[in-house]
Amino acid sequence: MRHPRHFLGFLVALVMALAGPAAVSAAEPLDIHEFKLANGLQLLVIEDHRAPIVTHMAWYKVGATDEFAGKTGLAHFLEHLMFKGTEKVPSGELSKIVARNGGQDNAFTSSDYTAYFQQVAADKLALVMEMEADRMANLRIAEDQVDQERQVVIEERRTRVENSPPALFGEQLDAVQLLAHPYRIPVIGWMHDIESLTRADALGFYKLHYAPNNAVVVVVGDVEAEAVKALANKTYGALPAKPVPPRMQGKEPPQLSARSLTMRDPRVSQASWLKTWIAPSIHFGESKHAIPLEVLNDIIGGGTTSRLYQTLVVEKKLAVDAGSSYGSDGLGPSRFGVSVTPQNDDYAPIPAAVEAVLAQILRDGVTDEELARAKKSLKAAAIYARDSGQGLANIFGAALVRGETVADVLAWPDQIEAVTKDDIMAAARAVFVEEHSVTGLLLPAAPAQEPAP
Repeated sequence: MRHPRHFLGFLVALVMALAGPAAVSAAEPLDIHEFKLANGLQLLVIEDHRAPIVTHMAWYKVGATDEFAGKTGLAHFLEHLMFKGTEKVPSGELSKIVARNGGQDNAFTSSDYTAYFQQVAADKLALVMEMEADRMANLRIAEDQVDQERQVVIEERRTRVENSPPALFGEQLDAVQLLAHPYRIPVIGWMHDIESLTRADALGFYKLHYAPNNAVVVVVGDVEAEAVKALANKTYGALPAKPVPPRMQGKEPPQLSARSLTMRDPRVSQASWLKTWIAPSIHFGESKHAIPLEVLNDIIGGGTTSRLYQTLVVEKKLAVDAGSSYGSDGLGPSRFGVSVTPQNDDYAPIPAAVEAVLAQILRDGVTDEELARAKKSLKAAAIYARDSGQGLANIFGAALVRGETVADVLAWPDQIEAVTKDDIMAAARAVFVEEHSVTGLLLPAAPAQEPAP
């Protein structure tokens, strides 16, 4: 069974924090090599000889936003079926072969892309590259395998979403926050759509989007770039390019009214309050605000030194936790969110307290000390991210498959350093618009009412 990472919507800071654009520090230059095969496949090789291992990732420029009406969850369903084998590699054997050779493999689907990876000893790269290239073009799916895997996905949704009040709440929030953009639809799909997905749906989607000219392959580890290029030409390079439909990224109409959502669930033990605003990303909307919003996010809610935590938790003792989240790297709109866990479930004073924190920033801006601390924190995280070969493969793969360049990734720390207090003020004023907001409450079940005397 696969264990993909799903973007189940904005699940409050209780479940996941949206990361900023993947970046690495340029302090110690990486040994990066870029190639383009004759069939259009994009290949990136990062030589890292610290350990005799290699991470191999195949990224496809297709995700949940590329699905059809009534077929939500199809991209993720196909991700599962990609492990059902080819004529050369029978069903389930790819993972077993990787494991027998001391490695590990997995896959994940997002709104913007689908990715498959293996981490193995460096001398096994040819083996996994050959198998990954094989299933790029030669997938075989039997009808009984489709039925079986559909039940697996149904159970996955039941476990990860239906049995998780924060996940259900996140889906509801997505649908309220966005009026039209496909990010409002869960990556895993709606249950009624999953139940109706067929073999023809999966194979049609596969034939439409899985092609070398719609893929990015990233290899990081103890390898020589030219040798990897030769392997790629031998495996992926043997596959023909084919027409791929253009990506039709949805648009979002103007949002004219603030909205609110309250959800009660008997499984909730502690109240949660949050507020989100639709926000630009580096690919959507006023992208000039994306990088300043990264810094603002760290200042407002990035840990125990942030404004929210210090004000609501430390000083006023209204909450047991408070933070914010923002992700700038999606192809579609992002959201800037503030989340608070009230003290003793008393959420009544929270909206005014949060509003006061934001109003002060909108009025007075941020301090030099806050700006310096946020920049240091973000750049330190970027340096840490490059310690793992798999981390590097994820960073560059996610960027390249969205249309960014290696230069864009490497420039991120410098872009963070260049952010000014005026940039942050402009971004805050552009985003913190009441009509663009959704306020949410996730609460325990209402107490039973006493019968009337």
